[in-house]
Amino acid sequence: MDKEINVQAPILIVEDDTAILELLEDELRDAGYRTLGVGSAEEGIATLSHESVELIISDVRLPGLSGMEWLERLRDEGNKVGFIVITAFGTIEQAVEALKIGADDFLTKPLDLEHVQETVYRVLENRRLASRLAEAGQQSAHFHGIVGASSAMQELFHNAARLAKSNAPILILGESGTGKELLARAIHTESARCDAPFIAVNCASIPAELMESEFFGHVKGAFTGANEARQGLFHAAHGGSLFLDEIGEMSISLQAKLLRALQESTVRAVGAEKEETVDVRIIAATHRDLEKEIEAANFRSDLFYRLETFSLKIPPLRDRNGDIDRLIAALIDKHAHSQGKHIERVEPAALQRLLTYPYPGNVRELENAIMRAVTLAEEGVLHHSDLPERIREHATRQTLASGDETDVPATQATTWPSLEDVEQRYIQKVLDATGGNKRRTADILGIARKTLYRRLDHGEE
Repeated sequence: MDKEINVQAPILIVEDDTAILELLEDELRDAGYRTLGVGSAEEGIATLSHESVELIISDVRLPGLSGMEWLERLRDEGNKVGFIVITAFGTIEQAVEALKIGADDFLTKPLDLEHVQETVYRVLENRRLASRLAEAGQQSAHFHGIVGASSAMQELFHNAARLAKSNAPILILGESGTGKELLARAIHTESARCDAPFIAVNCASIPAELMESEFFGHVKGAFTGANEARQGLFHAAHGGSLFLDEIGEMSISLQAKLLRALQESTVRAVGAEKEETVDVRIIAATHRDLEKEIEAANFRSDLFYRLETFSLKIPPLRDRNGDIDRLIAALIDKHAHSQGKHIERVEPAALQRLLTYPYPGNVRELENAIMRAVTLAEEGVLHHSDLPERIREHATRQTLASGDETDVPATQATTWPSLEDVEQRYIQKVLDATGGNKRRTADILGIARKTLYRRLDHGEE
């Protein structure tokens, strides 16, 4: 195994079959691990009293205290040491029960030594990620509720705090789902206007014919249906901040009036004869490339340059190195609290999928996934089956693409199997390894059982 081994403490192997014990010790030592071997749970307990271990690999059937009873005792005592159970191939149900008690994974006899190495590495790596997630939950860097410790976000927070002190308009740029409104609210909170209103409006949601009235208000009788005078959003935000989300959707004619409002600090209600003075700080946002919109005659260049003088760009989640684990911790805490739940543990498979998914929808997509998972989570554990199917299936597609679990021949291109063939062969391998257990197979593949049944049926056509 050519993976980097990063283990501080030894692995404790508990197995009463001397031949298997020696085999496991030799195999793991050859892979770069340190090991301790004992023949019973009682000896394991004695070892733990004076040794710190990274992981326990224990047979289920042991003389005296069984591996399952020992695992349950450890978890009842609050000991969270890594634990892999070894079980006979035909007792998968027993292994599943061990997972419910708190085991990290299981190995089946007869042992596949390559699979042993992969399982040990994966469990240790997942526990490292879980530890990182727990630390992130305790040490989250944030700016008025926005989580981010990456250098990109720290720079953004620094610049936002500086710009908040002025009254100049600000343009926030960023992909959909990156949190532009959250940043606008943070700027308002950081400013001297924090005690005045913060009014947010999505320009794309207002019909073009109502935009002017919505922003500037109207007098009674200004148009059909205007039965009484109405103040607009500028008046509502007087003394505070007006957040114009998706400003790229604003009509050209209204852009001209917005520019005048910015320059003169005055607005004229529809049907009114006089302008009125308003004190409003404009914060605008868009996911569009406004310079391209200018070229297409969809956006005024003078308004763009007025807004762009002070602009902030929120990086997409894929460019926020090290922030995803902090966000996961913060979002689990947020949604568990709102739903009155206590999430004690995130299943390693679930954490791995959450950390490796690319999130084209950015933080909004991550939050929706976490909210769904917390809602479905039972017994204080967030399982990978609680995640949206697209996130669960992404890991399967990655494995298929890597070729690690398939026998794709590296010969002439004309002899390569189709993606459907590779997928069917991989599914069959997992199905064979679980003794035909479709529930366990679906869990390993990270897909719903109905999806597995559908693909199996398709493969038999």
